[in-house]
Formats: sequence, C-alpha cells, structure tokens
Amino acid sequence: MDCTLVILSLITFVVVGYLWVKKQYRFFEEKGIPFVKPRFPFGNLWGVGKTIHSGEFVRDSYVKLKGKDVIGGVFFFTNPVVMPVDLDFLKHVLVKDFNYFHDRGVYVNERDDPLSAHLFAISGQKWRHMRNKLSPTFTSGKMKMMHSTIIAVAHEFQEYLGKHAEKSEEIELRDILGRFTTDVIGSCAFGLECNSLKDPNTQFREMGKKVFDMKGFEFLRLLFSSMFPNIARGLRMKITKPDVSEFFTNVLRDTIEYREKNNVKRNDFLSLLIQIKNTGKLEGEDVDLGMITFEELTAQTFLFFIAGFETSSSTMTFALYELSKDQKTQDRARDEVNRILEKYNGEYTYEACMEMKFIDQIIKETLRMHPIVPNLIRNLTMDYQIPDRDWVFKKGTFFSIPVIGIHNDPDIYPNPAKFDPDRFTDENIKNRHPFAWLPFGDGPRNCVGMRFGMMQTRVGLATLLSKYRITPTSRTPIPMKYSPSSAVLAPSGGMWLKIEKV
Repeated sequence: MDCTLVILSLITFVVVGYLWVKKQYRFFEEKGIPFVKPRFPFGNLWGVGKTIHSGEFVRDSYVKLKGKDVIGGVFFFTNPVVMPVDLDFLKHVLVKDFNYFHDRGVYVNERDDPLSAHLFAISGQKWRHMRNKLSPTFTSGKMKMMHSTIIAVAHEFQEYLGKHAEKSEEIELRDILGRFTTDVIGSCAFGLECNSLKDPNTQFREMGKKVFDMKGFEFLRLLFSSMFPNIARGLRMKITKPDVSEFFTNVLRDTIEYREKNNVKRNDFLSLLIQIKNTGKLEGEDVDLGMITFEELTAQTFLFFIAGFETSSSTMTFALYELSKDQKTQDRARDEVNRILEKYNGEYTYEACMEMKFIDQIIKETLRMHPIVPNLIRNLTMDYQIPDRDWVFKKGTFFSIPVIGIHNDPDIYPNPAKFDPDRFTDENIKNRHPFAWLPFGDGPRNCVGMRFGMMQTRVGLATLLSKYRITPTSRTPIPMKYSPSSAVLAPSGGMWLKIEKV
C-alpha cells in the first residue's frame, strides 16, 4: 500500500511538473508574441557556457526575432524573458519608463556573500542611494586626478612590451593587457602596487581571473540564482568564490586600517570612498552624501576592480586584433597619437589623451563589434504594459536587451563584420538612432565607471601604438571565436599577435 502511494505521488508530481512546464513554454504563444522555441530544461540556453558564449545566443535570438514586432520572447530555463528588438521601444526601457526597469535582477546575498551587494547588482532605493554616493567619485575632475597614476603604470607597460618588440616576438597579448589593467586598477582602487606586469602570478591577477572564469555549471548557477533568487538565498548560494571574497576583504581591511592610522592620502578611488565612509562627504565639497559601512565600501571597491580590469583589457585585446588585420587604420591611429604627443612634448597628459579622437573612434567601433557585456538585463519592478500593445507583463519579469545583436545589425551598421572606426565620427553618430550603441548601457543606470574605462583603454592603446606595430600570426584567431566559459565577451584561447618596434 505504501509503495502504491509513493508511485502515485511520483506520477502526480511528474504530471503536474510536466503540465506546469508546458504552460510556461506557452507563455509568449498565448500572448501572440513571437518567440524562439524552447527545450526543457534549459529553455533556449542549450550549450551556453559550454559550447557557445551567452552573447552568441543573444545575437542569434535577436536575428530570429528582429522585425516581427517591438519585442520577442526567449526562455532562461523555464522562465519567459522578454527581448526588446525595436530601438524606439528601448528608449522606454532605459529612459522614459525607467521607474519600471531600474533593477537588473542580479542575485544579491548580503548575508552569505557580502561582495555581491555592489552597485551593479543592488536594486531599488539601495541602488539609488549608492549611485548618488558613488557618482561624484567618477566626475571628469576625479578622473583627471587619477590620470597620473594610470600613466605611471603605462610607462611600465610600454617598457615591458619593448623587451618583446626588440625580438619581434609573438606574444599572448590578452594576458599582458590583463596584467596592465590589473596594475592600473590595483593602484587606483586599492592604492597598491600589484606588480603583475613583472610577476604574472601575483595574487591580484590570479583572483581577478578567477572572478571571470566560469565553467558551464558555474554559469548556470549564476543564471539560476538570478532567475530564482529566493530559492538561491534559502539555499545560501554564493556567487563570489570564497577565496576571492576572503582575499579582497582582507586586503581592503588592512589597507584602510594602515591609511587611517598613518593619515595616508592618495589620489585614488579608495581614498574617496574612505572619505565617504568616515564623513559622508568628499574633501572640498559641501554635498552630504551619507556615510557608508566597511562592507559597502568593500563591495564597491571589488566591483571597481573586477569591472575595470577585465572590460578594459578585453576591449584593448579586440581593438588590437582588429588593427592587426588592418595596417592602414593602425598607421592612422599611430600617426594621430604621435602628432598629439609632439604637441604636448611627448607627455601623455590628460588633455593630450582626450584629444585622441581617432583612438576614441577605434574604441567605440571595437565595442560595437565586440561588446564586452553583450546583453543587458532589466527586471520589472511593477506590472507594465508595452506601449501601443495589449501585452501586460507582471512585476518580476525579466527583459534581455540584445546589445550584441543590435550592434551587428546590417540595417543599422551596413557590412557589420567590417571594422570601420569612421562609423563613429561626430556626424555619423548624429545620423544614427541614439540607442544603436549600448556597450555601457544608457539612461540613469548606465555604467558609472564609463569615463574611467575609456580613459584607461585610451592610454593603453596610445602607449602601445606610439612605439610598436602589431601584426597577426598563424596563431591569431581568424575568424574570431569567443570563449564559452568567460563571464564577459573574450576570445577563446587568448590572443596571439606579433609585436615589433616601428
């Protein structure tokens, strides 16, 4: 009898589960919304994190849904996710109706994983308050203050490259660029010399790589925790690896204690956050920002580190990859850098770097072709009706903005596979839809560190191109293949290029 009850219970559970999944997968069909057909249990995520990068899934989904309506549908596991495919509607999501879309729906677990509670992930009023505190630390004036720190590391970077260029060696450039940006961020965020250019196995470099190296299971766990946050918090799931969390927390605690005890002040991000932690204000400014806790400071500094080193190094990697295949454009970039340097007596001043307009165009075109964050997620904070449609979506519904799909749309960017920095002249930008380029997002929740990222990337490219030429080798990944296990868009197997003195 007991055995019969168990069997019946199992059958009931399977049948109910099957019917629930079937209903979930009819979500868009019942609303009359075009969608990409899913398969249980991963929905449309088959192969993501294992054989393909999530960006490739997003790009392919955009191609399938574009032109059918202003939105389409995909499935993350059994969760229906709305994909906007119309640029005018994107304006509603990112700006006009921002009060419905201000949350990213990224998993946060302050109790078990305090580093997860950073600006990128937190939501609601917590996000608003923290954004207001951090925005003054990323003004152009504060960027100018940190510029000299970046230049000091850039000189070491240029010197390091020279040893390889003298021998016209083939080098794995992505790792070297990652070490350069690790040293920059380590200095600007923590006030510490990471020395990863000299020693590629420093703890800062190793911990930074660990953050972004996600095997298939880890990527699915990250998605699961975002799709089902209450279950994940109940299971006390963490998304920050324990050794990474311990390392960064200890480094910050020791650094802050030393600075406060010895009254040490530096022109870096950490110094600004310490001021906010202790007084709620920045020195020389009257605005009361409100104080932050050590845990909040740690989470924001951790975000500055992980967002700053990997995104900029990957952007430079892709830029140099494209320039290696286009020597004419590379020469044009080098000519601009050297002409401006001559004007400023060979010094990479803040003003000199800001004048490098063509370098800026190269960065923007690189981010069009290879957006480091290929997909922006938003989570509805209230029930929402699509403008001029009868479709209503409930609070908690995810919206997936297909940045990489938009950036590679031939109707927006003719011949999108061609690397052409002139797409980003002032005139050409004005002639395009304002939401056709979204590597940093847009609207109130755009990337707060965009200025720093662009400045760091501009300096890195300028210091390399001024003295060295980059060319492809037999190991250069042509055509490009993205690493499935990377949390951001990155080349698979590194980036092998030849470097030589000009």
